[in-house]
Amino acid sequence: MTAPAQALRNPVFVAVDTPDIGKATAMAAQVADAAGGLKLGLEFFSANGPKGAQQVQKASDLPLFLDLKFHDIPNTVAGAVRAAAAQVKPFMMTLMCAGGRAMMEAACKAATDVAHELIVPRPLLLGVTVLTSFDQNDLLETGVSGGVADQVRRLAELAKLSGLDGVVCSPLEAEMLRRDLGPDFKLITPGVRPTWADANDQKRIMTPQEAVAAGASYLVIGRPITGAQDPAVAAARIALELNPAA
Repeated sequence: MTAPAQALRNPVFVAVDTPDIGKATAMAAQVADAAGGLKLGLEFFSANGPKGAQQVQKASDLPLFLDLKFHDIPNTVAGAVRAAAAQVKPFMMTLMCAGGRAMMEAACKAATDVAHELIVPRPLLLGVTVLTSFDQNDLLETGVSGGVADQVRRLAELAKLSGLDGVVCSPLEAEMLRRDLGPDFKLITPGVRPTWADANDQKRIMTPQEAVAAGASYLVIGRPITGAQDPAVAAARIALELNPAA
């Protein structure tokens, strides 16, 4: 069962990567009128849990991308997805494709069951392929002898076969995956940097306009917005660059 699409103001999800709930809530409020959504990850969730995620979401009323990258045996991941979907009600959430088909299928069933029970939209389930901080040398060190693109393609195809709604990938793989997996499969791309921002520790990057042109459905952008002197202005600048006619 595919999760119903939700109309967003724009495709930009601001990565709020801090354990400080006060800072996260303030950031959410600052970008509320310019961003398409918010992303909360392990750093925040480990410190503040579901109640903290709810508090940040209320500060902006933006859709929430819960990026926890679940990876465990199928039953455990199904339980984690069920709990997060019920308590946080995110727009989308992640799990690791490397967990395998049975794990991803169990996650899909758990998310669908919660949506039926609570009569709410099912969150989009996204598989994480290869982290954008990885390059060829990093893959070799973990025992993967193929290229980055080959590994991304292999895991993305498995995610689609397993019933996931999309994958997280580098923008450099977006065009290939869009061609391979069709127009409806969601591609979420971190590693996006405007021309006026630093690359930081991301190794496989594109600008927001390039990523969307390559086929990205949603963009995850952190430090170019959250590290800016005025995050609201930075978020609005990116939104305008993506849609100059707005």
